[in-house]
Amino acid sequence: MTDFEVEIERHRHELRVHCYRLLGSYDEAEDMVQETFLRAWRSRDAFERRSSVRTWLYRIATNLCIDDVRRPRRVLPHQLEPASFPAAALPARDDLPWLQPFPDVLLDRAEEPDAQLVRRETIELALLVAIQHLPPRRRAVLIFRDVLGWSAKETAAVMDLTVAAVNSALQRARPVLRDQLPPHRVEWNVTPSTTEERALLRKYVDAWEAGDPDALTALMHEDVRITMPPYPFWFQGRAVARRTIAVNLDPAYRGQWRYLITSVNRQPTLAAYLRAPGDTVFRPFGLDVFRIEDGLIAELTAFERTDFDRHGLPLYLASA
Repeated sequence: MTDFEVEIERHRHELRVHCYRLLGSYDEAEDMVQETFLRAWRSRDAFERRSSVRTWLYRIATNLCIDDVRRPRRVLPHQLEPASFPAAALPARDDLPWLQPFPDVLLDRAEEPDAQLVRRETIELALLVAIQHLPPRRRAVLIFRDVLGWSAKETAAVMDLTVAAVNSALQRARPVLRDQLPPHRVEWNVTPSTTEERALLRKYVDAWEAGDPDALTALMHEDVRITMPPYPFWFQGRAVARRTIAVNLDPAYRGQWRYLITSVNRQPTLAAYLRAPGDTVFRPFGLDVFRIEDGLIAELTAFERTDFDRHGLPLYLASA
């Protein structure tokens, strides 16, 4: 590896997080970082070092993402249609640009000294959903100013804008963000208790293993929201949540479940494993990402995914 490759490689992780915030897709963020490095390599001789390599890479990555986000924005089911309990099972919609989760195992990289600690409020699903409502350039300005903490002058330089244009874009972006965030999630400095959240997930797992839907829904807010991408429908409220959960508690429906407590997007998460009838092990099924408010579950986003190795999770669990 050349000295130039070593120099740009040290910024891979923070660029991946940056592109993910802009795009809402882990897979596309990976592609954008690769394309950023390719373009940097091709133009390395023309780089005059009037700015740092880090700033230069952010400029390339941001421009690539701005061009990319002109495609349909990443979504979750509750943005598509009203809450409902379908009379019949609806198929998955793989044709929709679903928001993707980000592995927490990749969020702490000490080898990148310039990168800031990735705080929950800057990577959580609620923020990712909210900023998807912004036009591409306003999205980028808000991320540089309010998430990364860059000055208006630094943001203007990396985006080839005037300081006045940056300030105007930020003033227009902030009200949209406030309107789209959950009512109790309007401040940047959120400091939830991880210990209490994990204890709540432990109660959730215990109630699931006991097959007790009443105990499960007792852990939820009255207006809890449950979404299950890539399925387009979603549920609202404890009564409907109980109806949904009760079906899955029956081993005859899909099989037996087992859960591991973990985290995704800095949010408390259960990795769900399913042992289908006739199988001998529990296999990856999905990631249940929780938003917890006032000690109860306010939202559950159940991503049906099997790429558990990406999240540092076992590829199967042995039967007891």
